[in-house]
Amino acid sequence: MIRTPLRPLARILDARRNGENPDAIERENLRIRHEQMRDRARQRAESRLLVLGLVFFCAFGVVGARMGVLAGTEPAEPRAQAPGAAIVSGRADIVDRRGRVLATNMETHSLYAHPQQMIEPERAIEELVKIFPDLDRERLTRDFTGKRKFVWVRKTLSPEQKQAVHDIGEPGLLFGPRDMRLYPNGRLASHILGGTRFGQEGVHSAEVVGSAGIERFYDKELRDPAREGRPLELSIDMTVQAAVERVLAGGMTLMNAKGAAAVLMDVRSGEVISIASLPDFDPNSRPLPPTKGSPSDSPIFNRAVQGVYELGSTFKIFAAAQALDLGLVTPQTVVDTSPPMKVGGFRIGEFHNKNYGLQSVEEIIVNSSNRGTAKLAMQIGGTRQQEFLKSLGFFDATPLEITEAQGGKPLLPKKWTELSSVTISYGHGLSSSPLHLAAGYAAIANGGRAVKPTLLKQNGPQLGERVMSPEAARAAQIMLRKVVTEGTASFGEVPGYHVAGKTGTADKPKERGGGYYDDKVIATFATMFPATDPRYVLIVSLDEPVETTGPVPRRTAGWTAVPVTAEMIGRVAPLLGLRPDFGVKTGLVLASD
Repeated sequence: MIRTPLRPLARILDARRNGENPDAIERENLRIRHEQMRDRARQRAESRLLVLGLVFFCAFGVVGARMGVLAGTEPAEPRAQAPGAAIVSGRADIVDRRGRVLATNMETHSLYAHPQQMIEPERAIEELVKIFPDLDRERLTRDFTGKRKFVWVRKTLSPEQKQAVHDIGEPGLLFGPRDMRLYPNGRLASHILGGTRFGQEGVHSAEVVGSAGIERFYDKELRDPAREGRPLELSIDMTVQAAVERVLAGGMTLMNAKGAAAVLMDVRSGEVISIASLPDFDPNSRPLPPTKGSPSDSPIFNRAVQGVYELGSTFKIFAAAQALDLGLVTPQTVVDTSPPMKVGGFRIGEFHNKNYGLQSVEEIIVNSSNRGTAKLAMQIGGTRQQEFLKSLGFFDATPLEITEAQGGKPLLPKKWTELSSVTISYGHGLSSSPLHLAAGYAAIANGGRAVKPTLLKQNGPQLGERVMSPEAARAAQIMLRKVVTEGTASFGEVPGYHVAGKTGTADKPKERGGGYYDDKVIATFATMFPATDPRYVLIVSLDEPVETTGPVPRRTAGWTAVPVTAEMIGRVAPLLGLRPDFGVKTGLVLASD
């Protein structure tokens, strides 16, 4: 920039020659310079004002546009921006072997309150108590009128309840969307499914986690987003499960039993087609565990897997099958079962002090002789007996895919003496669950191969190691068939399906002080059908049954568990796709095999 001098020398000299005042030239130049400076300043100010005006115009335009967008959208609570992992609320469905839904998700809403935004908290409390009678009025009053800024009112709402709360018109009552677990069949298969609860919770979502049953066992898998909605497919048949539960409930009532359990298993794959325990519960509102009394008194107690009992004479077939497998006896080998018989200083007796005398091994099973089974066990020996029962799974908890199964470990004697071998051979001294018994009978039914019980649908047979020869297994099947046609389970015959099985009646041990009750038993009937080619094993167990139609109360399995099982087989066999065979005379085909 070239700056013009205020006193240019040429003009000063001219002014002096002409007699003018040189200072006037300086004042004029200074005035012109000041005017130029003001013009530049004014232009700069006008440019800045123009830019500022454009900025204000854009800002107000953006604010106005945003307000218009908000005015045209559905009102919603702002999401919390606190750092942390997002809540994963999705959970895969659970379906039965035919794809029918056992557990799914349902969209619902939670109800919470911002007390400081409430206009009439007292009126809101009155209206809420009318809608939800179980709410604590005093707690709501304390929370709504205190200093709290946030209060949970209800974790889940039905559509009708949400509308009723909305009609209150209180701005401090707010709704949050969330998923909840729904069991559309109510109590059906409740002990299998178990139930869920809310884990990590937020206003706009909640984590659904398994609390029991298969929901808890597969909790991580069911919540895994990688499943992409693929359901968990169970081995359970919902139709069969419903039939089993209905018959079991009716039998429990007719036999005046305290509780009942049933297990239906495929003998080749180990698939549990149905497993039931009564009393049961609704997994949509799972009750809390008991804080006092016996755990078995609670409806959440699973008798089929958690209930470990002495299962009585149902164990006798294992001693006979092992003796046959070892070549110690044949079905026609005669054993003297006459009294007296003492082992370890204890007398071994028979039911009602019977004396069966000389009996074949087959007759020992048909007549359910304690002394005969005891002599077979003594020939086998304690070491071999333990190895055999261990191979059948009686030393460990069953690997069934529900958390409760882990607590159903059999109760074994601390020291396996000769007396232990004898009493265990006829079902006393070793306590196991009905599911253990089902797995043991499945090994006999499928020809001598161990199977692993499972609640997951399998593709074909899943046979394990061989635990007995096919010949021993077949001979055991024939004996079990004769128990129904000639022995203690005569009420167990189902026309067309040729049932084979063994009864077991065990005195119930006292909770305190040791010993056994004189008038309380666990009655069990272990069956396989059809006996000509066994495909399924069914175990039915009744806790403290009493049959009262006769002149005296009857508690044995033959009068209680057997007729219930027969009714159950008659109901479920057609549902399993088994066609009745009326052309085979009872027992002839098996006896000639």
